[in-house]
Amino acid sequence: MSVLTAAIGAELSKIKSSRIVRLVTGVVLGLHLLIGAANLGDTTTAVRNIGADGLIEIFAGERVLAGEALVDLLIASSLQIVVMFLPVVAAVIAGQEFLQGQLAQSVLSVPRRGILVTAKAVALVLYIGVVAVLVEAISSAYLYASVQDWNPGLVYAAGTLAEQARLLALAVLVSLVSFAITTLARSTLIGVVVSVLLMALTMTQVLARTVPSVDALLPVSAGRNLVLDAADADLSSGPVRAAVVLVAWAVVSTLVAGVVLSRRDAR
Repeated sequence: MSVLTAAIGAELSKIKSSRIVRLVTGVVLGLHLLIGAANLGDTTTAVRNIGADGLIEIFAGERVLAGEALVDLLIASSLQIVVMFLPVVAAVIAGQEFLQGQLAQSVLSVPRRGILVTAKAVALVLYIGVVAVLVEAISSAYLYASVQDWNPGLVYAAGTLAEQARLLALAVLVSLVSFAITTLARSTLIGVVVSVLLMALTMTQVLARTVPSVDALLPVSAGRNLVLDAADADLSSGPVRAAVVLVAWAVVSTLVAGVVLSRRDAR
């Protein structure tokens, strides 16, 4: 077993054994279950009332193509959890390292900090990836319950799975940004506050309406531009530019966090 593989395994073990990480993850998944259950009745009723023309009325007075609208609803239900809460989970994971001298212990175990930071980032990606898949699975289960008598294949259609894959990439990348910010600040609170601020700027669309060129450069906004359809939402850039911005944020912020961590004392 290589040093990196062993370090990744150790970091994953630390994440899984952390009570606060398990608690926050459980709360996030539980909240998603509750929100999905609350909306299940309305979605099922809307599906039952799909007309012969293939149109559905999810929002009052607005009839749209059923298949596309339901996939959009599926992605939107997962997107709110991915954008609002998974970066918080990532901040909590990163912040655990700076409690009770854990960083010093990690450095003693893995003296080469480049390997240590890489292991932490990979472990975070694996953990957040699993949580994101669970989020998508919950959304898909609720959608299946609504469409099983109309078009159950919609849940696992190629187009739907492609949208889910983009959402999974978004979850991992925005969480890496949160991980890097928390590592740079050495504070879970700062990591959470910055993540919430970035989310708020995107969800309120303050910058998207006033200075879209700036909004397009923010990581959460780039994620929104990546997964949503320009025909259904007011976006500040196209998907290609959004993907470049999001990947750049994740890579550069993680590299900077690694460089800074390698030059600081392990405290």
